Amino acid sequence: MECEFPSVNSNNEEIIEIFNNTKTIAIAGLSPNEEKASNRVAKYLQNAGFKIVPIYPKEDVILGEKVYRSLEEIPFKIDMLDIFRKPDAIAAVVDAAIKRGDIDTVWTQLGLVNNEAAAKAKEAGMKVVQNKCTKIEHANNF
Repeated sequence: MECEFPSVNSNNEEIIEIFNNTKTIAIAGLSPNEEKASNRVAKYLQNAGFKIVPIYPKEDVILGEKVYRSLEEIPFKIDMLDIFRKPDAIAAVVDAAIKRGDIDTVWTQLGLVNNEAAAKAKEAGMKVVQNKCTKIEHANNF
């Protein structure tokens, strides 16, 4: 897949509003490896007071939190879905988020863009942030 430039995205005001209204963040692709960006970002968000919910195919616990194999398995409301998956996997993750119907924001990390999936999420009523790091954006604004 060719690298896309985000055509669907939130501005800084919306990003601040997203963080102010977010308590629970599901992190798709949260690695147990402390050297991976997903782990460092999740640890930062956890230390900033957010409830993180790891989604990962292996492990039972990451950063002290129960690991779920998929978004569908999580039995409580998710405010934000933070995606650390390759662009070609984003569409399926966004489809699962739309199917749940209780996720306010879909966020893809730095370097990750899927405009088609982002447009679907926006049409479903979700806020969308692409190609930005939750850790960097939170640290810059709070």
